Amino acid sequence: MGSYGFFDHSLLCPLSSLSCSGKFKFPAKTPPSTVQFCARASKSSSVATTTTTATEDSNQPCFGVSYGRRELIILATLPFLLPVHESMQKVGVEAAELGTSEYLLLMKEEIRKVLSKGKAAGVLRLVFHDAGTFEVDDNSGGMNGSIVYELERPENTGLKKSLKILEKVKSGADMVQPGCYFQQLSWADLIAVAGAEAVLLCGGPKIPVQLGRLDTMAPDPEGKLPEESLDASSLKQCFQRKGLSTQDLVVLSGAHTIGGKGFGNPTVFDNSYFKILLEKPWKSSDGMSSMIGLPSDRALVEDDECLRWITKYANNQDMFFEDFKIAYIKLVNSGARWKN
Repeated sequence: MGSYGFFDHSLLCPLSSLSCSGKFKFPAKTPPSTVQFCARASKSSSVATTTTTATEDSNQPCFGVSYGRRELIILATLPFLLPVHESMQKVGVEAAELGTSEYLLLMKEEIRKVLSKGKAAGVLRLVFHDAGTFEVDDNSGGMNGSIVYELERPENTGLKKSLKILEKVKSGADMVQPGCYFQQLSWADLIAVAGAEAVLLCGGPKIPVQLGRLDTMAPDPEGKLPEESLDASSLKQCFQRKGLSTQDLVVLSGAHTIGGKGFGNPTVFDNSYFKILLEKPWKSSDGMSSMIGLPSDRALVEDDECLRWITKYANNQDMFFEDFKIAYIKLVNSGARWKN
């Protein structure tokens, strides 16, 4: 909401399509080993498999096989390498077999590794700009990952950095076995969950997010996001076209409490946004106060219907948190296409 470079297509490239090599840690119960091996993607599968012959590719030897003592070393370590080989073949199956709750917990853990309070506002902005294209009349746009194709648009300036943060999760860069679980995760799901984690990290409510959204393969039509210059009446009409009420408009605008727009601590998610709206500091003769918020923020407090909700949330942070949670879920489900 509000003003909310060319896209690097490497963000869409699954790491499983590349050859790779590296050292993997063995389970704690097995003896330590310094054997280095390579994992090469199969043409018929996105799951990396371990190569166990030295003759397949002389440029990428997986084991230094020779006769004599080295041969004995290989024979001695083979029982430990076979379980690793089998586990890598099955890793995709294991990821699929993880229960939804376990998979979600693992995803959140990886998001927290790359997300900080200072980056939270940008990640939350990704949610609004991906889902905010939804239109009820033609059931177009919505939470579909199209934002990855729309980063060159003026309204999406700065979001490439936020997407780069989440790309680390998708690639599994910080995992013990990189890329094992999240390469097939949709951008729509990842952005929706990451936005909820950004809110929680900054002290906001815990928001449950359902998984299973499908990504689109093309950008959404332009001109669907609410413009920051709209007055309250136009904002309400715009949100109504997206299936969102005036209450949704006000409570979701409360996300501007983080991100340095002048509504309190930029890394704390609370109800300061509404308290400051009621004070109308932009009407002060202080030049800095006139910089607080966007024109769309200031427009809300001039509308009687919006003002009623602003006052309620300024006086009751718990109500704001609960209603924000409900509106956020509605937002990230807008226009979503779901897996069967």
